[in-house]
Amino acid sequence: MGHEQVVFCHDPHSGLNAIIAIHNTTLGPALGGTRVWNYNSDEDAIVDALRLSRGMTYKNAISGLNIGGGKAVIIADPSMKSELLWRRYGRFVNSLNGKYITAEDVNTNTSDMEFVSLETKFVTGVPEYAGGSGDPSPFTATGVYMGMKASAKKAFGSDSLSGKKVLVQGAGHVGQYLIGHLVAEGAKVMVSDIDPNKIKSAVEKYRNIEVVDNAGIFDLDMDIYAPCALGATINTDSIERLKCAVIAGAANNQLADENVHGPMLMKKGILYGPDFLINAGGVINVAAELEGYNLGKVNSAVEKIYARTLDIYALAEKENTHTQAAAMIMAQKRLDDMAMLKTRR
Repeated sequence: MGHEQVVFCHDPHSGLNAIIAIHNTTLGPALGGTRVWNYNSDEDAIVDALRLSRGMTYKNAISGLNIGGGKAVIIADPSMKSELLWRRYGRFVNSLNGKYITAEDVNTNTSDMEFVSLETKFVTGVPEYAGGSGDPSPFTATGVYMGMKASAKKAFGSDSLSGKKVLVQGAGHVGQYLIGHLVAEGAKVMVSDIDPNKIKSAVEKYRNIEVVDNAGIFDLDMDIYAPCALGATINTDSIERLKCAVIAGAANNQLADENVHGPMLMKKGILYGPDFLINAGGVINVAAELEGYNLGKVNSAVEKIYARTLDIYALAEKENTHTQAAAMIMAQKRLDDMAMLKTRR
């Protein structure tokens, strides 16, 4: 996948077993979150780190950020996180001398990043009381909401989500903030998650949502599918079963194989909001910490996801290609332009 560097971090005393993948630093130091997951194998963890870091390169590029793409994964049961593990991990991040800057991701939070910050300055998303911008999840959800509304405008002729049947798969932090936006607009929201505690939390916050069985979600009638958990849920099997007009969600790497399943969605007539385009709100927020945090500027940048999504759909039509490919074209052009600019200085 063209990575610049992959670092394996191992410390028996703390139990740390991590992989930091730096994909591309053309635009600046690589920034991307750290995910904690109990992977079935080291190979699965490596593949995830490589795919996620590559996605960050294009996410940051298409969002107009002056940062590169990187990501890290820690192979562990999330319940086994500790101060020692995070501080040891912080030292590994620090040893890269700023080439990689970390933040939150799946199963990590601002408190974890606060421990990391005790060992390195190359971390974002720390609590507000510690000088950071806090939880980036609301900004990720807002960006997805903007992308979803733009997708609705393209697919249905109006960006109103009132009355639309939306399935949110994944009721974690981002998923619940997205549900809040949808409920407020009057959408008919269905929710699924493999974790009953997350479902319980969502139902307590939003009592008029419908809980559906995760195993049968692709057979449900819906207008919009919003994958907000792990990636690769859009694959040959799910595409054949899906009954929706739009896919727009927060998960990374939603297409199991972008070169296969992007064209399949196009052929079936399902409009796909490229994940790295519409889920960029979180990284837009934490990246702002690097240059002096300004909430107004962050909100403005996140809202631009709406127009950028429509631009991608127009480019896809012009190039007669699927939307994921169109988004890659736009992101790669910025990478190439900035690389050429650097060589001419």
